[in-house]
Amino acid sequence: MSKYDPSKDSEDLMNEISDVDLASDFNSDYDSEIDKSDYYDATDEFQKEFKAVFDDTAEEKNKEKFAVVNPDGAASGVYDWIRCVIFAIVIVVFCLTFILRIVEVDGTSMMDTLSNQDKVIVTDLFYTPHNNDIIVISHAQEYSKPIIKRVIATEGQTVKLDYKNEKIYVDGIELSEPYIKGTTFSGIGSDEDIESIIALDNDGSFVIPKDKLFVMGDNRSVSMDSRNPKIGLIDVKNVIGKAQVVAFPFNHIGYLYD
Repeated sequence: MSKYDPSKDSEDLMNEISDVDLASDFNSDYDSEIDKSDYYDATDEFQKEFKAVFDDTAEEKNKEKFAVVNPDGAASGVYDWIRCVIFAIVIVVFCLTFILRIVEVDGTSMMDTLSNQDKVIVTDLFYTPHNNDIIVISHAQEYSKPIIKRVIATEGQTVKLDYKNEKIYVDGIELSEPYIKGTTFSGIGSDEDIESIIALDNDGSFVIPKDKLFVMGDNRSVSMDSRNPKIGLIDVKNVIGKAQVVAFPFNHIGYLYD
């Protein structure tokens, strides 16, 4: 067995260090001989070529992407047009069924607010009748045709018709009725007529029962309304909706409320 010689290991280590120094010196000398401007020119050229290849690739991908969404010519245009028409028809049908209706006024009982043959837009979605609303009614007590009248009082309210002084009181307050044609009653009606429809209190007033309405036309001299036993008190379930706008004729177009 040979003995370990520390001096030999030290000598080998020194030789390795010398080799590294020589290599380092050689590389340093070689780098100093290279033209740095040539190096940078080569780098710039490489970047330009790489960018050009990348841009061409991106452009081709964009072309492929947009080619997918291009229209298929006339057939696609016709299909889109038909789809829009069908969608519009569905919306109109939905609105006419669940949101609004168009009705024609028959008669003169609502003049001057509404005239004969006026076309009126009526809404009925989630509608609850209120005082002063103009409503369309499918039928009354003994009258099977649709009618259009103004709500004077709703359930729970107390009504008093003062025929002598041509006044109407609802819950003790006199109604202001600038919309009526003529006078409040125009000499038509009496307590006896009302009593045939509903029981009167000692002072001649009466309370509107639950789910009932008291209605009158604006043209009181010709209006057949809740003062007449054939019409009587209106059941809320027979209300088609609230008249909102006169749509035709054009000289009558307008909203029906102030």
